[in-house]
Amino acid sequence: MTFLSFIGRNGRWLGGGFLLCFFSSFGQTFFIALSNGEIRREFDLTNGEFGLIYMMATLGSAATLPFLGRLLDRFRTWHVAAATITGLAAATLVLSWSTSVPFLLLSIYLLRLFGQGMMSQTAFTATGRWFVANRGRAISLVTPGFQAGEALLPLLFVMSAGMIGWRGAWVASAIVLLLVALPAIALLTSRERDPLSLEPAGSAQSDVPDWTVAQVLRSPTFYLLAMGVVAPSFIGTTLFFHQVYLTELRGWPLELFASGFAVMSATTVVFALVCGWLIDRFSAVRLLPFFLIPMTFATLVAANFTAEPSIFVFMMFLGISQGFAATLFGALWPEIYGVRHLGAVRSLVLAVMVFGSALGPGLSGILMDLGVPYPLLINLMAVFCAAITLVLTGVSRRLRRLPAASGFSRAGP
Repeated sequence: MTFLSFIGRNGRWLGGGFLLCFFSSFGQTFFIALSNGEIRREFDLTNGEFGLIYMMATLGSAATLPFLGRLLDRFRTWHVAAATITGLAAATLVLSWSTSVPFLLLSIYLLRLFGQGMMSQTAFTATGRWFVANRGRAISLVTPGFQAGEALLPLLFVMSAGMIGWRGAWVASAIVLLLVALPAIALLTSRERDPLSLEPAGSAQSDVPDWTVAQVLRSPTFYLLAMGVVAPSFIGTTLFFHQVYLTELRGWPLELFASGFAVMSATTVVFALVCGWLIDRFSAVRLLPFFLIPMTFATLVAANFTAEPSIFVFMMFLGISQGFAATLFGALWPEIYGVRHLGAVRSLVLAVMVFGSALGPGLSGILMDLGVPYPLLINLMAVFCAAITLVLTGVSRRLRRLPAASGFSRAGP
């Protein structure tokens, strides 16, 4: 099946997943951070204090996800998607109406839970179930929804905030979610795709065992994989949350740094597609040792280079890792753990990722308030990436030696 014919035959499901990723932007760090300055001024918060609030809210969402994500194993995709979009719209309204720190904390918790958490969880769980033989390709086509959101929505938000204020812009976000995202995604995902009837005979990976969450938690290998999962969310969220501080340290124009996001987004899309092709050819398990290598270089550049062109080098390396990670993590879990309990398993994995995204801004903000140099913190992130790459190399080799199509015995490796 050619690339274009694959898209043509599966457009509704790919489109539904793409839009779920796109509209998850309203709960992602880069979007919330657009109101960082206004929030800190109105609530009289330091970088460290707001980072701590953000960390607490995101940790709360991470703790909730393993329970909420199981709904994807019990209900149809479009039912969960509709409920999630409605919850995200409610979260944007709570933020727009917040006048105290407790309501600010609640609004960010809801934004992270429904936006970063359940929107992307629904997209990748559904895509992982809907596709088998072309799972890597399908996920690589859904993933660019994140980059499309990064490219389009911040500019629209800033323009809206300039006309109706930052609170009004969050109200407008709720309207977009309810009048555009909800009907479009419900329509596209209302029909479930059956890979057994739509894909070639023999393509289903029937030899992959269907793990329960309890079995996953008893496996030591899961915790090694989790160390790799947490790295992109921890590092990416930290760097973007404190992007203004980094530009001030380097003397970079903020507009120039912001222009680097276009480089990152383009690179992410290209390498998400490349990763999808590689997964279908070699498997996600075989690619595990490689996805953090570009992020190691990205953090080294951000920590040690001050010339303005280094912005684009940093963004390029970061985009390569993010592209690989987004597609890889979409395909890895059904490849190892099967699809029967995929909603519950992915919610557990996503909770780990959200935990990393919560820990980064809060911990780094506190350390900076205590006087720890930010470049030193970024250099430590590079060391962490290099160390985890070595760990995942061993994990990949071990998984490939075990039976069940890169899976392993239910007793754990």
